[in-house]
Amino acid sequence: MLGDDEDVFDSVTWESPPAAATYEGPSAGPSGPGFRQSTAESEDGRGPHDPKWEGYLITAVKDPVKELAETKDAYVSYLVSAKTNLPIFSTPNPSARRRFQDFVFLRTHLTKDFPACVVPLYQKSTDLVSVVRSRHATSNLCRRCVDLHRFLQRLARHPTLQRSTLLRAFFESTEWHVIMHQHVAHPPVPEQSSGVIDSISDSLLNAFSRVRKPDERFLAMREHVDKFEEGITLSERLFNRARNRTNDGNPEPGEDLTGDYHDLAVAVQGLGFLESGITDPLNHFSNTLLEFSALLRHNTQMSTDPFLVHLHALLQYSHANRAVLKLRDQKQMDFEELSEYLTQVTAERDRLAAVISGRAGSTGLGLGAYLRDRVDAIRGADDDRTRVERMRKLDTKIKELQDAVQTAHETSDAFSDETLREQKIFQRAKEAEMKEMLGNYADGQIEFYKAAMEEWDRIIPIIQRIRVDV
Repeated sequence: MLGDDEDVFDSVTWESPPAAATYEGPSAGPSGPGFRQSTAESEDGRGPHDPKWEGYLITAVKDPVKELAETKDAYVSYLVSAKTNLPIFSTPNPSARRRFQDFVFLRTHLTKDFPACVVPLYQKSTDLVSVVRSRHATSNLCRRCVDLHRFLQRLARHPTLQRSTLLRAFFESTEWHVIMHQHVAHPPVPEQSSGVIDSISDSLLNAFSRVRKPDERFLAMREHVDKFEEGITLSERLFNRARNRTNDGNPEPGEDLTGDYHDLAVAVQGLGFLESGITDPLNHFSNTLLEFSALLRHNTQMSTDPFLVHLHALLQYSHANRAVLKLRDQKQMDFEELSEYLTQVTAERDRLAAVISGRAGSTGLGLGAYLRDRVDAIRGADDDRTRVERMRKLDTKIKELQDAVQTAHETSDAFSDETLREQKIFQRAKEAEMKEMLGNYADGQIEFYKAAMEEWDRIIPIIQRIRVDV
């Protein structure tokens, strides 16, 4: 997993040879556009929304160990290690042991600390089992280890998240529990108290769910995400169907293609006992069928199953990206609805001023204003002194709303700029993962068909030597 120092700054192209996969994860070094981590001060052609890395961070998750075994508090810990030249780290090779709940804490608080960043998801235990059914605890533990590695790998590819102090403590700290308590007690981004923005915008967002003036750039992004997730979902369904028809995951022969080849091998072997003249060739043919059945099962476990798990993880990664786009829309709706509310309050203030000045027709500013005047008259509050008091309160509210609208506008613009930058980062990471995923699957299929060809090439001459007397 950990590459050489002289290679980490090289610009890796699509023609670069794929690295050999190890247990630490599906990738053995920085490769593909998702790992392009330049430290140059300026780059030719770099736009305002293009990401810029300050160094590299190469991670690994391995060596799962069951701690406190045979007790009710038993859990599994993983060795997380990294190799980096980022100045925020105190050592170039940090490592520590962490449990799954530590990964949960890391993801939860990174999402809170960096709401505009696409923080990747990890798969739950139920997801790992439902995607690929397996009765072996060791196999599920290995999948969990690979999934956690992929989670940290995505964080390491992100130019902002890779430099977060929480991620540094996750790799380096020997007092992780103290770090967690301190982070909860004193978060880097303090939670905002419920003020005029929250109380007004939250209530309005419950009534309005669409952006009034959508940005074409983000509409195109959402459409692209929809098509991508639709394609991933369809591919996952098709590969799952093919996988179940080839090998249902049961180690015993069943109602699948591997079981059919196994049954055929048994039948051919039985035929060999009946045909004494060709018993030996038929036994060879039966053994080849058994070997091919075993190859199918091995290909499913080593190639198809990891491909399906990675495919599902990529779909969840896209869900995290969609959540950021949805949050950006919410920021824009905050601004739009606050602006609309400010307009309404200003109109009400102007109406009251017109009534006090006694201008003709000033009370005919809509059915709502008329009904409000009638209710005030019934309650005995239809006098200039009451109107002046209401105007004073409305002036105060208008000042608060003007500040709130300005803040919401700045927040929406800043969030939009950050979202554009995040899309560039996500696209690069997605391209790298798809190249890695499809490359590993293609390598597995090539290995399978080479082994199958060798088996059939050995049996063909034996079958051809059979002479049948007519």
